[in-house]
Amino acid sequence: MDLFSKPRPEPKALSVTQLLRRMKNVLESGVGEVWVEGEISNLKKQASGHWYFSLKDDGAQIQCAMFGARRKPGAEVMEDGVKIRAFAEATVYEARGTLQIIVQKVEKSGAGDLQARFEALKRKLAEEGLFDAARKKPIPKFPRVVGIVTSDTGAAIRDILNVLERRAPWVQPVLFPVRVQGRGAEREIAEAIRKMGEPEKYGYPRCDVLIVGRGGGSLEDLWNFNEEVVARAIAACPLPVISAVGHEIDFTIADFVADLRAPTPSAAAELAVPDGAELAMKLAQARRRLSRITAERLLSAERFLAGLKRGALRRDGESLLREPVMRLDGLRTRLRSAALQGLRTAAMRYTEAKNTHRTIHPAKVLERRQEKLEMLRARLERLGGDGVAHHSRRLDVLRGLLRALGPESAFQRGFSITLDEKGKVVRSAKELAPGDVLRTKFADGEVASRVEK
Repeated sequence: MDLFSKPRPEPKALSVTQLLRRMKNVLESGVGEVWVEGEISNLKKQASGHWYFSLKDDGAQIQCAMFGARRKPGAEVMEDGVKIRAFAEATVYEARGTLQIIVQKVEKSGAGDLQARFEALKRKLAEEGLFDAARKKPIPKFPRVVGIVTSDTGAAIRDILNVLERRAPWVQPVLFPVRVQGRGAEREIAEAIRKMGEPEKYGYPRCDVLIVGRGGGSLEDLWNFNEEVVARAIAACPLPVISAVGHEIDFTIADFVADLRAPTPSAAAELAVPDGAELAMKLAQARRRLSRITAERLLSAERFLAGLKRGALRRDGESLLREPVMRLDGLRTRLRSAALQGLRTAAMRYTEAKNTHRTIHPAKVLERRQEKLEMLRARLERLGGDGVAHHSRRLDVLRGLLRALGPESAFQRGFSITLDEKGKVVRSAKELAPGDVLRTKFADGEVASRVEK
């Protein structure tokens, strides 16, 4: 190495921003604006007016952005599952280093596979009358037990339980956990709805209303609630069903079949139960209004009586007014007694409801059934032992009769039995002829003989 030669400069490295900007320039100049055809998935409409979604086919997908979407041509056809043709510019989103296209306008090129299946099933069930308002059941105003068919790990169950606890802590929630996404989840959902409709058969508490749903997601994520098996299970359920699938903009077949559609799981819980705070406020208002009306009427009666005392009856008014005053005192006492009785009745109903809640708790139900099972097992063992002993005694009696009346008893008394060659009992000498071979049985054996005459 030449000590006096200059060292070679290190190659200059690009920054990440420079690399992505160079890739962006190459992509925008090399591909530019193109028409792209695919199916919309995971569409998100932001409050700013910008829409973000994926455009996919069987082999790939690409991220898309549509700025000021509502003003763009074709925006009215934009929904998850719709197949479109989009005129867009290929570019790179530098902040994340992802490939995307900026959509300028869209045209509907025919519904995607999922959307086509959705519309076909919707038409079929509508023709059968499953969407008719006449067949929908009313939601009870004051339910005591609320059934929930959803995932036990998702945000939906937490939202529902939070709302129920806040609005109606006296309501008992009953969760039937199921998968709400993936292959076969629709069968789990339908089976859960069927079992909740006939709870006594499976040992579940009977519910007053049923919430079926899940949190938000793409069309594919929510698709299990568009399956026919779920729709028919909801239609056949004897309980009122509230559908709560996705967000407010999401609609599924389950929403059309259910007795009531809620925009979100939280809204479903609010629709299922009354607001306890609001009920308490209305009760307090009614109590104040009743007290005010009662006080006004009492005051009016007292003023009327005072006027009578000051008028023509002031001389004998005291004696004349004694009975009305006593009657007024009696009414006041009765009113106070009735109010106290009403409070006691309400307290008793509250206690009864609390006790009923304890009795229908799954642990209590299982405990009672275990006790009944033990009683039945003991009864079966007792009856089985008695039956065996009875038949054993009867067998001994029959064995004794057989010994007393059978041929062995006759042999012991000196009798014998004579048989022909075929083993047939000989009852008369007329049945025999010379040369016939006979067998004679005794108690201790048998002998053979031949007829001479």
